[in-house]
Amino acid sequence: MSYLYALYKTYNNNLDKVGVIETKNTGKKTIEYTLLPISHTTQTAHIEVTVTPDGEFYDARVIKENTILPFTEESGSRAGTNYVPHVLHDKLMFVAGDYVKYTGQEDKASCFEDYIQQLKDWCESEYSHPDIVAIYNYVKKGTLIEDLVQKNILYLDEQRKLLKKWDSNRGKEKPEIFSAVTGDQESAFVRFDVHYPNQVHDHVWNNKEIYDLYSRYYDTKLRDKDLCYVSGEYLPAVERHPNKLRNSADKAKLISANDTSGFTFRGRFLNSREVTNISYEVSQKAHNALKWLIDKQGKTVDGRVFLAWGLRSPNIPQATEDVLEDLNSYLPNLFEIESSNNLSGTREALARKYNQLLSGINKNFTVDENDEVYVMTLDAATPGRLAVLYFRNLHINVYFERLKEWHIGCSWKHRRKVDGEWKEFYGSPSFQTIAKYAYGPRPSDKLIKTVMERLLPCVIDGRAIPLDIVQNAIQRASNPVAFNEEWEWEQALSVACSLVKKHYEKEEYSMALDKTNTDRDYLFGRLLAVADVLERNALSEADQKRATNAVRYMNAFVRAPLRTWHTIHQNLHPYLMRLGSNARRYTDLFQEISDLFNPNDYNNKPLTGKYLLGYYSQRQDLYTKKEKEGVDEE
Repeated sequence: MSYLYALYKTYNNNLDKVGVIETKNTGKKTIEYTLLPISHTTQTAHIEVTVTPDGEFYDARVIKENTILPFTEESGSRAGTNYVPHVLHDKLMFVAGDYVKYTGQEDKASCFEDYIQQLKDWCESEYSHPDIVAIYNYVKKGTLIEDLVQKNILYLDEQRKLLKKWDSNRGKEKPEIFSAVTGDQESAFVRFDVHYPNQVHDHVWNNKEIYDLYSRYYDTKLRDKDLCYVSGEYLPAVERHPNKLRNSADKAKLISANDTSGFTFRGRFLNSREVTNISYEVSQKAHNALKWLIDKQGKTVDGRVFLAWGLRSPNIPQATEDVLEDLNSYLPNLFEIESSNNLSGTREALARKYNQLLSGINKNFTVDENDEVYVMTLDAATPGRLAVLYFRNLHINVYFERLKEWHIGCSWKHRRKVDGEWKEFYGSPSFQTIAKYAYGPRPSDKLIKTVMERLLPCVIDGRAIPLDIVQNAIQRASNPVAFNEEWEWEQALSVACSLVKKHYEKEEYSMALDKTNTDRDYLFGRLLAVADVLERNALSEADQKRATNAVRYMNAFVRAPLRTWHTIHQNLHPYLMRLGSNARRYTDLFQEISDLFNPNDYNNKPLTGKYLLGYYSQRQDLYTKKEKEGVDEE
């Protein structure tokens, strides 16, 4: 119940957002979302019908827009042949009084009767609204399909029934309605509005006054009070809980117990309320808050939702993303490495800013010091059941401290394309990037979500990164010839270095070259880097561009470093001759590194991932020195 109570409190802390349409840019499109009012849900509408205040048909158009609509406990859980109407907006079979006339489906005759009786009851209550009365006065005439046919919104066949399918014999241009609905015209969802000439007026589906009136009206229908397991109060109870949590087509529920004959729970409990009993208000607020948070900041991969939010400040850095991803819009280029700066100085400044940000000192978003943070993972094993796979609540300072430990532990230099340009950043890779480069080149969404789920406790609970993920990243980074583009391998190398650094966290590796480190793996990596840079420079002077021997033999080098090193070293002789006196610095480095070896370590024992840290740092050090020499010469 703790996660439901957290969501319930989150809703109460954000009442000013209820009914407010917010937007989010996903890169491909802009989506709208809102914190739903109590007793309301969303549905994609296909037809918008406008009536006059006197209840006369005014206009109609084909749309495909998400619509907020009032609903009941029963209509929110309808499925199959359980024909229970919503209260205002609904499918044609419920809102069209002439539906049977134009479809011949006699078994659905009662749908309109139930709908109109329900709407009449609301209109005659003290919580009615002029717009609702106008819609009721029009709908009760039972001429909706006839009006839509005359308006060329719906189309009839030769038997004057709703046309099942549009074919080319009827015309080349297919009417909009056949593209808007996924099935027949009969499945179209209709929403209503009221037209006021020369007046600016809230739409019916976006009118907060109507939201509030319906919530209060439906509250009068709830009578069965019981102990709420979440709030601890005696309130109207509910057995059917909302669905559509991850998207408008999602039928999976967090709480469901509709099987009283299959011995799902009998034998342990007499009825579902003995398992859990949640009040209507708490259920609505908790589920609506969850929908809002998922739309607002949830990360969904193959149906699995990764979510983190603050109780009073919902916007917080997500554990699944790198911090740059979340905060780049607030702090543009904060971690961007400027190539003209001294590398060590830049790295120190970046590390300091990074530390400040993660410590919650230098951040541009508001955080209450007494706030709590909740981390949740959701997924559906079946189409109807949604499970909470992971849930933790932490004090916000603890959350930031865990983020800090993770991101500092995995910090490395990465390249990323921003607005079409390659830029270098200092930080940790996102979970999705780790999954991509550990199990690439194109891992399935199912694999990515599994890796993300396994990495989450590494951040929140401080667990070690699963060894197979680290080993996979090392193995892929050690096989550069398997990549089509060099930048792809460079990214895989950066990700592997991040994971290896975190894996050997106690040894406190950094990007700076450690010339005192005598670890054999680290030293072999340094030798490989010198050979690589030497050959690259020789090839560059000859205006040649191809993979070096160090890169080509890298995979074999990991498995048998001594034997492979002899092969690589022998192949360097032509390049040493070509560079002449300029090769002196490399031969000196070979000697300097070899002197650091313990003679017993100079063998063919396979290398660990630490060789990648030695390789990366030595290569970076050589390129940095060259840049400095170039500056000095100028």
